[in-house]
Amino acid sequence: MLNRVIYFLSLMLLISCTTNTLVSDSKSLENTWNKNDIIKFEIPQLDSLQLYNVFINIRNTNDYKYSNLFIIASIEFPHGKSIVDTLEYKMAQADGTWLGTGIGSVKENKLWYKENVSFTEEGTYTLRIEQAVRNNGDVEGVFNLEGITDVGYSIERPSQQ
Repeated sequence: MLNRVIYFLSLMLLISCTTNTLVSDSKSLENTWNKNDIIKFEIPQLDSLQLYNVFINIRNTNDYKYSNLFIIASIEFPHGKSIVDTLEYKMAQADGTWLGTGIGSVKENKLWYKENVSFTEEGTYTLRIEQAVRNNGDVEGVFNLEGITDVGYSIERPSQQ
């Protein structure tokens, strides 16, 4: 009887923890993201017949003093092709309340990057992420962006699959 209870509880735990996330990785920063630091991730081979959603994951603290985040993200295909995107993400509401999840001063933001994409080329893809935040009126970007503690990505199956 005890074995059945343990088996049932284990099964329920496994079912409740299932997620659509197939691949994810992150890199920690020292609470500062230098303008010249390009965060690089190798994406392993995925099923070329499936569609995926790609997210950029950012963790920030109260030291982040902007309401939005500008980044440049690029995906390099195994055979050399690259796609580069300049992206803007809202990080706080107009009243200064942080968006994202988390308790206390650290917030986790799961930001849409690509929707329903396929990885049709055989081999390893490379994702590069760099910050491109500027102060209003400045031509040069912010050299050391404070308040960003982690940068990552995740790839998920779309919900309808």
